[in-house]
Amino acid sequence: MGWFEALVLGLVQGLTEFLPISSSAHVRIVAALAGWGDPGAAFTAVTQIGTELAVILYFGPKIGRILRAWFFSLYRPDWRREPDARLGWLIIVGSLPIVVLGLLLQDEIDRAFRDLRITAATLIVFGLILLFADRTAKQQRTLDHLNVPHGLAYGFAQALALIPGVSRSGGTTSAGLLMGYTRSEAAEYSFLLAVPAVFGSGLYKLTDIGKNGENAQWGPTILATLVAFGVGYLVIAWLMAYIKKRSFVPFVIYRVVLGVVLFGLVFGGVLDPNAGPAGG
Repeated sequence: MGWFEALVLGLVQGLTEFLPISSSAHVRIVAALAGWGDPGAAFTAVTQIGTELAVILYFGPKIGRILRAWFFSLYRPDWRREPDARLGWLIIVGSLPIVVLGLLLQDEIDRAFRDLRITAATLIVFGLILLFADRTAKQQRTLDHLNVPHGLAYGFAQALALIPGVSRSGGTTSAGLLMGYTRSEAAEYSFLLAVPAVFGSGLYKLTDIGKNGENAQWGPTILATLVAFGVGYLVIAWLMAYIKKRSFVPFVIYRVVLGVVLFGLVFGGVLDPNAGPAGG
C-alpha cells in the first residue's frame, strides 16, 4: 500500500464511518475500483480507531460523565441509579454481541464477508430496512428509556456491521428507530456504543498489519488513521445537526443505487468480487 492510496482510503473512511452507508464497504469498493486490491480487514479495523478518536473528542464531556458515574457505581450503590452510570453499563451490555460474534466469525470477517456481491446485497437490503425504520419510527424515546433488552438489540444490530455494506451507524440507528428512539438519540447511542467495539477490534488487529497477506503497511496505515480522525470529526458535527431536521431517505437512495451499480460491475466482469478490477 502506497502513501497516496492510504490518503484516499483514510479520507473515505472518515467521510463514511458515521453516515449510514458503510465505511468498510466504501473502503473496499474504492480500493477495488482503483485497482489497489482489498486493503484488508486489519487496515479497516485500525483506521476506524481514528474515527472513534473523533467520537471521543466530539462527545468528550458526555463520555467523561459516563466513565465517572460508571466508576463510582462499582462501589457506591447510590450511584447505580444515575442515568450516566446506567448508560455506561448498557454500553458494556451492548458491546457483548459484537465481541462474541467477532471472535467466532473471524475467518469469515477476513475473507468470505468481503465478497463484493455480499457487500452489494447488504447495501440494498439494509438500506431498505433503514427506510422502513425511518418512515415508521415513533421517535418518542430518549436514552433515559434505554434498558437491557434494548441495549442487547442495539448490540446485535452493531454486530451485523461485521459484514461490509451493513453499516455500523446504519444498523444501530435502524434498531433504535424501530424501538421508538429519536433519530438524534439513536445516532448518539450508536456512536457511543461503537467506541469500545472499534477500539477492541483495532487493537486486536494491530499485529496483523503487514502480515497474513494484508496489503497495508504501518506507515500508510497511520496516515490513513490520522486522516480518518480529522475528517470523521467534521462529519459527526455535520450529521448530528442534519438528523435533527431531516430524514435518512437520501442515504437510503444512495445505498440502493450504489448496491445496484456494484452488482452491475461485478456481474459485468469489471470487478472481481474477491479482489480489485478483473484481471488486475
